[in-house]
This record gives sequence, C-alpha cells and structure tokens, in this order.
Amino acid sequence: MTRPAFKPISTFSIVARDPANGDLGIAVASKFLAVGAVVPYAKANVGAVATQSYGNTSYGPRTVAALEQGVPLALISQAFKETDPDYAQRQYGLVDAAGHSVSVTGDACHPWAGGVAKDNLAVQGNLLTGPEVVDAMVAAFEASDDDLSGRLLAALRAGDDAGGDQRGRQGAALYVVREGGGYGGFNDHYIDLRVDDHADPVGELGRLLGLHRLYFASPRAEDGLTIEGDVARRLSRVLVAAGRLDEETHSWNETLGRALHDLAGTENLEERLLEPPLIDRVVLDYLEDRYVDTSG
Repeated sequence: MTRPAFKPISTFSIVARDPANGDLGIAVASKFLAVGAVVPYAKANVGAVATQSYGNTSYGPRTVAALEQGVPLALISQAFKETDPDYAQRQYGLVDAAGHSVSVTGDACHPWAGGVAKDNLAVQGNLLTGPEVVDAMVAAFEASDDDLSGRLLAALRAGDDAGGDQRGRQGAALYVVREGGGYGGFNDHYIDLRVDDHADPVGELGRLLGLHRLYFASPRAEDGLTIEGDVARRLSRVLVAAGRLDEETHSWNETLGRALHDLAGTENLEERLLEPPLIDRVVLDYLEDRYVDTSG
C-alpha cells in the first residue's frame, strides 16, 4: 500500500512553560494553511508539543499519554525514533509540566533547520532563512516580562522579523493551556487563537490576542471607576452615540445601567462588567475609541 504524500510544515515554533503558574503553551508561524490545526498540542499540568516539518500529529497525544504514565521526555523521544519510519523528516519540541524540554530536528529536514532546548523552553524551525530566526526567538522570549501568551507572541514576532519561513507567510497560532482556564471553566483551553490564511499572520495573531485580553482578562481593582461626574458623562456619551441612550447624564441611574449592559453584550464585554455603579477603565476606553470621536 502506497502511503499518501505529505507537504512539509516548514515553520518556526516555540513550546514553553511558565514556572510562575505552570501554564503551558505553543506559538507557531508558517507558510502553511491553518498551521494551528496541525502543529500544537497540549494538556494542562502534563505537557506541550509542537510537531512540524512532515508533522506527525500522533506525537502530541502520544507524548501526553506517556507523560501521564510517568515516562520522561527522553524516552518518549527515543520511542518516536524507534517506531516512526519517517523520523528523519520530523521536527518537534516537547516541554513537560516540570519544565524539562526536548527539541529534535531530523537529518532529512529541509535546511536551514535546527532548534534549542532549555529549561521551560523548546524553540525549533525548518526551511528558515537561517539560525538567526531561532536565536532571535529565544532572546525575545527570555527578555519579555509579559505573561506566557505575550512572551510566546514576542518570540514569534522576533522570528518573523529575523526572516522566518524562507517561503513567506500564511498561518500562525497561539495555544496556552491552564486547568479550568477555558470558557466557563469547562476545559483547559485558556488561549486558542488561530490565523489560517493572512498576509501578516503574526501581526494578526497579535491583534487577536489583544482582543482576547480585552474580552476575557479579569478587571484589575485599581481600574474600577465610579460612574459619576466625568465618568458618567463619558459613558453616557458613548451610549448615546451607540443608540442605547437618549441623552447624556452626569450621574448613575438604572437606565444608564441597562444601556451599558445591553451594549456590553453586543460588544462581547460581559466578562469585564463590574458591579454597578462601577465600570472597568479598559472597557470605557475601548468603548470611547469604538463609538466616540475624541480627537477634537
């Protein structure tokens, strides 16, 4: 039986763990349609995997299953080598919940190809413009003081700026897992963002991460503004411009509260609403930018 021909997923990726909270994540970019549907795989408190080149999508589930049985990464990687007839064409990065890491580049991967494995970090790429792509990604990740998603994105941007995939750009993805971190707490898909086909996939991924933070990040206590005086005037101006309120006001009232609740539902901001009469500064700034011309 003839095996089907596969296109190589020539790409650059980073797999990492946040030692502060245990989050695990992968970021990837490539001249490949919907690369996020193939490369990343992870399970909270267990491990994270990126599989590329002629990607073997069984590596993700097999790695997680083996880690859950206590098998170390070195033996998992050895098992791949012994059981995969096309191992020489594979490239992958693995990071477990303790921060151990592996980055493997098969001998038959298209040049330039290579990777780096460090504590809590595995970076790899193939068919790249050169080793400077991987070096730039490691440096950017280590220099960033953002959360894991921001550090992964910084690494991806650095790799893109350093040359990235020598064939060009098309897809990118960011995947971070956290126990109970998914919508409603029902799964571990804390952040799962994909750009399937775009002229600037890494830039678009950054825009999507910004929206994710806007919609789902927990409001900070210091950003709670009392809806009275100038804050009430600013908010009511937004609500009038959005067609949710008839006239501006300088004080909180139930009509204004209902209008804010309705607009927040339209704008997917329900998770950022505070107990009245408070509003999140981030929400107010966003709604002003969205509905009111403040340039004059």
